[in-house]
Amino acid sequence: MKFYRQWIMQGLLVCGLPLAALFLAGCSSTSEPAFSDTPGSPAMTTPSTTNSSPPANADEQEVARFHVGDTVTVTLSGLPDAIEPHTEPIMEDGTITMPEIGHVQAAGKTAGELQNAIHELYVPNLYRHVTVAVSTGDRVYYVRGQVNKPDRLIYVGETTVTKAIASAGDFTDFANRRNVLLIRANGKQITVNCNKVLAGKAPDPPVYPGDQIVVRKSFL
Repeated sequence: MKFYRQWIMQGLLVCGLPLAALFLAGCSSTSEPAFSDTPGSPAMTTPSTTNSSPPANADEQEVARFHVGDTVTVTLSGLPDAIEPHTEPIMEDGTITMPEIGHVQAAGKTAGELQNAIHELYVPNLYRHVTVAVSTGDRVYYVRGQVNKPDRLIYVGETTVTKAIASAGDFTDFANRRNVLLIRANGKQITVNCNKVLAGKAPDPPVYPGDQIVVRKSFL
């Protein structure tokens, strides 16, 4: 009887070893990495956003577009008979008037978009080939009110409200620094508290061509 029990125990031990091995193998399989290094593996096709470009700021996009009042120069070349460059401010209806084709919508377009629009009106309706180049004159912004040198200033690159005011001779002693008005070329108005801006407690809005900065007088 003793021998019989020993024989049963040995059988259980022998049979149990494979089962334990299978159990351990199953546990170890859960530690596989989530991403495979095999090319083309589904784990490698997970979309990544690390290289995606952030959307451009809407105001920055508007800088490149023409506005009513901007002066543009259109040069046509490659024609049998030369045509003088056409220079004209964009009219209130947003158009310029070109020789032979008449009104062309310019406001709201970039230089490249305006070039393409003019080209499509000339070719092939009037000419087989023409090269169109569009350029603009000085782009400006305005600082007026309680600054020491109110003026029309040339836009030479990125600037902000407080930098623009500094370029206009800075605030007068009567300036209301807490209630400065920034008027965008499209009519949008933004009130800026320059005291908070200079203290680092508020953002300093960018200034774009065609904008106006109005520094009001303080009555306190």
